[in-house]
Amino acid sequence: MTRQPIRARASTRPEAKRPSPPQPAPNSAALRAVSGTEAWRYQYDFWQRAILFLDTLRERGNNMLAHEKAGLPPLLHFQYETVLDARQFEHPANYALLKINVAGDACLEDCVKEGARAVIVFDPRAGHGPGIGGFKRDSEVGMALHEGHPVYFVIFFPDPCPGQDLADVHHALRRFVAEVSKRHPGQPPVLYGNCQAGWAVVLLSADCVGAAGPAVLNGSPLSYWAGEAGVNPMRLAAGLTGGAWATHLLADLGGGLFDGAWLAHNFENLNPANTLWDKNYQLFANIDEERERFLEFERWWSGYYSMSREEILAIVENLFIGNKLEQGVFRICKHCVADLKRIRNPLLIFASSGDNITPPHQALNWIPAIYPTTADLKAAGQRIVYLLNPHVGHLGIFVSASVARLEHRAILEHVNDLEALKPGLYEMKIVVATGDANCDNPQYRVKFEPRRVEDVRYECPQEAFEQVRRFSEFNESVYSTFVSPWVRAAASTPMAADLYKWLHPMRMSRYVYSEQVNPWMAWVKVLAQAAKAARAPVSDDSPYLAAEKAASLSISQALESYRTTRDQTCETLFAAMFGSGVSPKPVEGASLRCVD
Repeated sequence: MTRQPIRARASTRPEAKRPSPPQPAPNSAALRAVSGTEAWRYQYDFWQRAILFLDTLRERGNNMLAHEKAGLPPLLHFQYETVLDARQFEHPANYALLKINVAGDACLEDCVKEGARAVIVFDPRAGHGPGIGGFKRDSEVGMALHEGHPVYFVIFFPDPCPGQDLADVHHALRRFVAEVSKRHPGQPPVLYGNCQAGWAVVLLSADCVGAAGPAVLNGSPLSYWAGEAGVNPMRLAAGLTGGAWATHLLADLGGGLFDGAWLAHNFENLNPANTLWDKNYQLFANIDEERERFLEFERWWSGYYSMSREEILAIVENLFIGNKLEQGVFRICKHCVADLKRIRNPLLIFASSGDNITPPHQALNWIPAIYPTTADLKAAGQRIVYLLNPHVGHLGIFVSASVARLEHRAILEHVNDLEALKPGLYEMKIVVATGDANCDNPQYRVKFEPRRVEDVRYECPQEAFEQVRRFSEFNESVYSTFVSPWVRAAASTPMAADLYKWLHPMRMSRYVYSEQVNPWMAWVKVLAQAAKAARAPVSDDSPYLAAEKAASLSISQALESYRTTRDQTCETLFAAMFGSGVSPKPVEGASLRCVD
């Protein structure tokens, strides 16, 4: 007889709740539960993305070399004709004035609204070539065309003219403004300045009183000592490197030309997490959607233009180290000193709290330096408006399609309203009613709210930066007297200058992936064609993909921690060297950080 197992009788008492067994972490459990097929799919997708990523870098390198071979032409999305070429002027400069002729499939004349002002877009000469204000349809140029304005664009060429200095550039730009005013009489043109071109527009406004219409300054630094401790370390660089002598050395090594790749290198060093990882991982993770956008931007970002030794030294010594623009002592030429109090055309300053290159402090802090109180600004009869974006980065101010469709469109639609304002300081507020404000959904309104000059003041340690200026002047005098002649003699040959140019890490990191330099990359092109034909992306809910993104985030956070430590160390060193500290507090009531 087989013994049956004893079965427990049902109990009439409620069963005691047993503790649940410990559960493994969701990610670990999910990974263990995934079949071998799922793991293979992820691995297959990973290697396909890796090959396509390398192929994109290969194409970027080819694009850079092809762009250099073509002479680094401006990367404008729109057709144009040359109106004036400043290389032909009595005092030549490497600038030209273009007229945009075609908007989409229609001639510009068919799109211009009656009575619309002409708009002149000035692109920044800050290391890269021109075109950032109009290298795609949704851009500053595109929005100006959409609003029916005759549009002109100021470009520059890769190398300066022999002996060119800032005075030659200024006089060329002044002649451009006069030419546009002559072509469109009745209303002075709108001057649209991006970044470095913003302070060039300010100089024009101070020098061309009555000839210039409203000026729009986008991410433009005018108060170079201002900034926030731990957030804007670039303003400390001169003190930590000894001043302008380092810039002088780089120009000497280039045979009298300062390579714009060094400026781009400085920009990239500001955010190592983005430069070394985030930008590349964004491309790798979304290779099917991001490839063309990445190549479009990198075609512009990888084209580096030069400045003359005289130009870059004047900019560094007078603006970034000397801060002479807001002090009214910046001498453009022998008989001309820039005085911002002479500006009478309305100014609209567009800045962003997310901009670590030109923070709102540098864009706005010159106002209380020129007009200490609101009463002083009103007494001068001036109208200054500022617009703050809560988060977009420096380049996003010029290239972001969403910024173009909202902020730049709103600016251009209301630019004539600036002249109707009473003298004073205003903040431009854009209120979106429903959805996104863009060309297809114009549900937004703009209002100009009065502000006090006293509320945009951000105190900075003036004496510390004065010491940096004196320190720089001493080091520069020693270098120019005893060292510069020897460096110029050693770097005077074209071969030496070319070697110096092509060994720059900003160029090497790009052309090394081109098969023209690295023949092994030809195999990547072949593999990429096969990967595209058999593309099989893994599903978005793959736990392996989630683990990849988590690892990427950890790497990004580690690099961000490094940046924070580096910048804090720079602040500490600067304070130890020049005293008085660099961690000032904003004055009571100051509000230079936009709240989203």
